Amino acid sequence: QRRVHGDLSAGMASEMDVSVEMPTDRSDPSGPPPEDALGHKHKHHIHRAVWLRAAVLGANDGLISTASVMLGVGASKSSDAMVASGFASLFAGALSMAAGEYVSVASQQDMEEVDIELERLEHQKGPAAVQRELDELTSIYVERGLTQDLARQVAIQLSQSTDAAVRAHARDELGIDMDDLSNPIPAAIASAAAFVVGSIMPLLAGAFLPTTNQRIGAVCGVSAVGLLGFGALGSRLGGGDCWGMTKGALRVLVGGSIAMGITFAAGSIFGAAGG
Repeated sequence: QRRVHGDLSAGMASEMDVSVEMPTDRSDPSGPPPEDALGHKHKHHIHRAVWLRAAVLGANDGLISTASVMLGVGASKSSDAMVASGFASLFAGALSMAAGEYVSVASQQDMEEVDIELERLEHQKGPAAVQRELDELTSIYVERGLTQDLARQVAIQLSQSTDAAVRAHARDELGIDMDDLSNPIPAAIASAAAFVVGSIMPLLAGAFLPTTNQRIGAVCGVSAVGLLGFGALGSRLGGGDCWGMTKGALRVLVGGSIAMGITFAAGSIFGAAGG
């Protein structure tokens, strides 16, 4: 129990007994955080969203694109061209993914830097502009559930300097972490690498078999296994349980199979017409 003394106005005092059950801290300062001692163990996965999306998209795209091209060409019964088209798809797709991801993320980085600079310029326009920005930050915290007075205190505390105020607006108004701005080079490399990982599976499966039919069968089998694996892995890394992994695997398998089936049919039709 803890005894709490409240001091009332005009020298009047009242004494209240408040029973508070305090948790026993048995944790070592160097050990796990206090939350673990209270049983609050949970791990968030949202921080993986950006790179997980790029990795899964790149790997699936590489597998489906290369397998589809090989099946489409293989449907025309051209064995040598089937392997050549697979290598062409790998290099073209990887470079395309890298270039596209670089341009996309670089554009996002440019927008983030422009918005941050606009906030900085706004805070340099004088006391009236600073006051408007403070009111804006206060309203953001009120919308998030704080009282007006508390929101004002938080806004003032986070705006002690121009740099601090800009950081607060970037984070809470624009959703930009100034310590973790978008970087196009790692994004481009990761996308290209993921595409190559996906592409290499059907390519190796069909590259060393003697007949076209054997190559088609190998590409289909390996691609199905790869699609199931990528779907399950993506769900697992996103925090999914066994059922979530199953759904993710089947979703990717169905989508990839449809793409490969349509390409194979197109190759058969145009290959027969050309023959």
